[in-house]
Amino acid sequence: MPRKPKRPCSYPGCPNLTDGRFCEKHQREENKRYEKYDRDPAIRRRYGRAWKRVRDAYVREHPFCEQCFRKGIIVPVEEVHHIKPLAEGGTHDKSNLISLCKSCHARIHAERGDRWNKK
Repeated sequence: MPRKPKRPCSYPGCPNLTDGRFCEKHQREENKRYEKYDRDPAIRRRYGRAWKRVRDAYVREHPFCEQCFRKGIIVPVEEVHHIKPLAEGGTHDKSNLISLCKSCHARIHAERGDRWNKK
């Protein structure tokens, strides 16, 4: 199947072609801008160095997507998901975590309706 043609980067004045919205250079800048201005400050307090240590330890114990693994498919882990979200009183406890691939993680949030604020 043919690939979609590349399109110009959405960053003002950038002539680079890309598969996504921004070229690689401007994607990093957009991510920094989002973290600084658009993301809720309370989230930064919940996901600090302690979370990174917990997440890395959990990934070492569970290196594959747990939902895909139950179906007999081996996919490396890309996300560690809180079963009960921190905003709803969940914790970083291992019993509240599940390792997922990006597609399973997106499906869970889409089913919950919280990905696009459709609660």
